[in-house]
Amino acid sequence: MERTEVFLIRHATTAKVGKALTGWLPGIPLDELGKAQARGLVERLRGVRIDAIWSSPLQRAMETAAPLSVDRGLEIQQNPEFGEVNFGAWQGRTLAELGPDPVFGRFHTYRSGTRAPGGELMLETQARMVRGLLNLAAGHPGQSVAVFSHADAIKCAIMHALGVPIDFHHRLEIEPASVTVCHFQTEEIRVIRTNIKDDIQY
Repeated sequence: MERTEVFLIRHATTAKVGKALTGWLPGIPLDELGKAQARGLVERLRGVRIDAIWSSPLQRAMETAAPLSVDRGLEIQQNPEFGEVNFGAWQGRTLAELGPDPVFGRFHTYRSGTRAPGGELMLETQARMVRGLLNLAAGHPGQSVAVFSHADAIKCAIMHALGVPIDFHHRLEIEPASVTVCHFQTEEIRVIRTNIKDDIQY
């Protein structure tokens, strides 16, 4: 199979980033900084080929993808497998509210075995994220694709590629509007660069 280049792009900033767990809650738009970050991605990606744009269906990811879609004349294709972790009953609650919850504390140190109440295991998120990316690569051989997703989902893909246990998720940083470059060939995934916050040059 020909190599597929994938740009994994975290959605830009919202009013909830770093303050609350939004998960799959609808109606979480970009804030003004986030809108500027989304517009900035157009220039940051100016020097690279983009043949297709895929996105999580969540509003903040779609809004981040929109300026690039307009600039390149490419339709945004949605795939729920690129969505954020489903945080179940924790969705919409602030980090301050969740802090005293012992299950939430365990979730940060033992993500491979701690399920958000009514939600997903991060291992389940990893399985669908990797499945979605492998299917995408198979459908875009020899092409370069932008995928707009979420911090934990992108971490899941990187940790799978590198063979890093999910419980070490805190050792990776995936910031808003950052870009991670991966190459897919057959079922091999190579991580080229992560958490890029400037122009995409490599």
